[in-house]
Amino acid sequence: MPSYRIVGGTRLRGDVSISGSKNAVLGILAASMMLDGPCILENVPDIADVRAMLEICETLGAVITPLSEGMFKIDPTTINTHEATHDKVKNIRASYYLLGALLSKFKKATMHMPGGCNFGNRPIDLHLNGFAKLGAHGTSLSDIRKGIIRIVADDLVGAHIFLDVVSVGATINIMLAATKADGWTTIENAAKEPHIVDVANFLNSMGANIKGAGTDTIRIKGAPVLRGGFSYSIIPDQIEAGTYMIAAAVTGGDVTVHNLIPKHMEPLTAKLEEMGYGIEEGDESIRVFVDPSVPIMPVNFKTMPYPGFPTDLQPQATVLLCMANGLSRMHENVWDNRFQYVTELQTMGANISVIDKIALITGPTKLNGSSVVAMDLRAGAAMVLAGLAADGETTISEAQRIDRGYEKIVEKLTGLGATIERVDDLDLICPRPVTE
Repeated sequence: MPSYRIVGGTRLRGDVSISGSKNAVLGILAASMMLDGPCILENVPDIADVRAMLEICETLGAVITPLSEGMFKIDPTTINTHEATHDKVKNIRASYYLLGALLSKFKKATMHMPGGCNFGNRPIDLHLNGFAKLGAHGTSLSDIRKGIIRIVADDLVGAHIFLDVVSVGATINIMLAATKADGWTTIENAAKEPHIVDVANFLNSMGANIKGAGTDTIRIKGAPVLRGGFSYSIIPDQIEAGTYMIAAAVTGGDVTVHNLIPKHMEPLTAKLEEMGYGIEEGDESIRVFVDPSVPIMPVNFKTMPYPGFPTDLQPQATVLLCMANGLSRMHENVWDNRFQYVTELQTMGANISVIDKIALITGPTKLNGSSVVAMDLRAGAAMVLAGLAADGETTISEAQRIDRGYEKIVEKLTGLGATIERVDDLDLICPRPVTE
């Protein structure tokens, strides 16, 4: 298994460009399976989850042709099955979008229960209830046998659907299933995340009729044909952008993050400014820097559905709070059990205690290099940030979990002056020196 080895203490400086959104492209790849013609996707990030999703789509019969870096031709006209039962389905959470896509395309769908990061209870009952409202059967949790979901519908008919809980996954999945349903579908209490808007924009560009994405009410008029035939560019990754913005802050650096949408970053930008970090916004960039004369103040974070602070930046922001002068609080309001990584930060010297869904962080803390584990994708990113800020050498095992969501992270951080390398576990047994 791969690991990352980092020698911390360097102030990151320079420019870094953000890749396409992981969360958007996974939904869009599923949506592309519904098309009645090929399309071209641009700004596709080269990350493990995307590679897995591409493989899953190919097992359905889709023809996927790389055209250049980050650009693929997707031809779903050769799909010959409604069954997504490849083992990789079990490894990525977003594979569940194929339920809505295949149900829309074939009026039936069969697939493994999806996998993904393990940081809390993540049921799909909201998805299944939405499918049932559209006319599907086999949507009860009791219908799931040996980890296999089988859904079938005589016809999909538009319906009024109220989500009991704001859910990104359910919003996208129901939107996919409703895109070809007869009549109008209304999704109320819908999630508003940027990647939901991106999936809707993609479908609309291919002939769908979806209104209100990005608000709490989405209306969809079923379109019998999704013609394809167009190119679409994936939006920048909000979470990757936030991770590099925090990397600049925790290292006391000066970094301009390019190819982002500043509006998407407002929940983080506001907190960085509140803490005392310098922020300069451009049309598609944000500079984060440290003014040595300005003290770094403690603040409180609370994760919320968009436009609140994203839970996927919570572990990274917890590392940031270790740099503040005083007591900060991190409230996790989205997922249960997402503070598992705190024990790893404590190993590095962080002064953090967790009470239920609140982490209390007292700083400033000088972190020390250590051997830690990337417990999941975003927790792994937090370990990278901690390693960059720490004195000495940090080794992060299970680095493949970080690879799920960050394209060329070693190259991008090296370009900012960091000392980081990817190593095999065998190299750790017989270590080679890390060069400055």
